Amino acid sequence: MPKGKTDKTPQKSNEQQKAKTTKKSELSLESEVQAAAQKFKPKGIRWGVAHIYASKNDTIITLTDLSGAETIAVGSGGMVVDNDHEEGMPYAAMQASYKVATKAIEKGVTHINIKIRAPGGHRTKTPGSGAQAVVRALARSGFRIGSIEDVTPIPTDTTKRPGGRRGRRV
Repeated sequence: MPKGKTDKTPQKSNEQQKAKTTKKSELSLESEVQAAAQKFKPKGIRWGVAHIYASKNDTIITLTDLSGAETIAVGSGGMVVDNDHEEGMPYAAMQASYKVATKAIEKGVTHINIKIRAPGGHRTKTPGSGAQAVVRALARSGFRIGSIEDVTPIPTDTTKRPGGRRGRRV
């Protein structure tokens, strides 16, 4: 730059740049799934099982074959977002499911069965907020959904709760 001249380009605030990058990444993951669907044409029907573990703090998606022995793709909310407290949010779950969908389409999966699991046991029996977002995102990715099943472990008697005989002393 010549001496005496200053740079007159306006600086964008951090918030504007963050908003722009999140919108850009949101669009790119969904368009990545569509691009993979156009690039890899399925040769027939291939089934997979999407195991979704949705707790309050995280959402984990594992896509396997029908037997559950061969893992096709894995994704979680923590792989997508930077902050720990955002891992269980629906946005993180949706972005993780788009990544899983891209890998699954590349490997030829066309139809899926969905198994949703909450923490269970003596913890909460209801899935976290990311579970519904994952199902929606997988359906939008072009998969044919065969069944949606809840596989949360519910004890018939119970397991021993933490805290001891006299409970948690505060």
